Amino acid sequence: MPMNMKRALGAISATALAALWSVPAAAAWTLNLREGVTELSREIYGLHMLILWVCVVIAVAVFSVMIYSIATFRKSKGAVPATFEHNTRAEIIWTVIPVVILVAMAVPAARTLVKIEDTRGADMTIKATGYQWKWQYNYIDEDVSYFSTLAQASNEARQVNAGIDVHSVDNYLLEVDNPLVVPVNKKVRMLVTAADVIHNWWVPDFGMKKDAIPGYINELWFRADKVGTYRGQCAELCGRDHGFMPVVVRVVEQAEYDSWLASQKAARQAAAAPAAQTAAVTTTNALETTTVLVANAE
Repeated sequence: MPMNMKRALGAISATALAALWSVPAAAAWTLNLREGVTELSREIYGLHMLILWVCVVIAVAVFSVMIYSIATFRKSKGAVPATFEHNTRAEIIWTVIPVVILVAMAVPAARTLVKIEDTRGADMTIKATGYQWKWQYNYIDEDVSYFSTLAQASNEARQVNAGIDVHSVDNYLLEVDNPLVVPVNKKVRMLVTAADVIHNWWVPDFGMKKDAIPGYINELWFRADKVGTYRGQCAELCGRDHGFMPVVVRVVEQAEYDSWLASQKAARQAAAAPAAQTAAVTTTNALETTTVLVANAE
């Protein structure tokens, strides 16, 4: 290989490695699932680790036998191949053992799957509706509803030729103007749907991910047991700005949640008051006009 080509390949390799292992890029990668902050996410993580180690043990056992057999019973050592074609006992063993392993793994997996779908006994219900490209949250029975869109700082930084260093923006593309707010240690039932195209509501720390389909309502639930802010994204390709549709959930103490809910209701009532007053004036004027017309007719 010519020296110039070797140097070029070396430079390309070095550049690629530097890009892959730069601090921002490396910080975004992990080698395992998140345990999360809900009982479901921890059960899913536990199942993942259980089945991973079962697969590791099986792989070690199978490859150990294979390597031993290849090394020990090779032709150079004078091994003579067997003349039989079938062995009923061996076939029963290598059929029964995998079946037992699969059943043993299926029992806890099925138990967790049933638990994931069991939304009974929820402390509150929230409807999440996906739009291009934002979420609307409606707190059922609380008369509170609002939209959650990409935060202004991220929206400005993402624009072409904005001249803004995205690394200077906190939680770039993972921050919203109005996050979902829920109380800690409460079972929250989410009704997930969409108004235009298919979206997907996903928060990794909750272990939950559900499609939002127009004309159809999916449901999920979570119970976060740790106060904090948890971030996710729309996980279904939904058009041009799919990558700019984050999901942010604030888990707060019950007292803080009650205060927030009261402020949301007060703001909604304050916004509705002028509209109600305008409607009352319009109705009064219409009645007065009708009265005059009737009087003139008489």
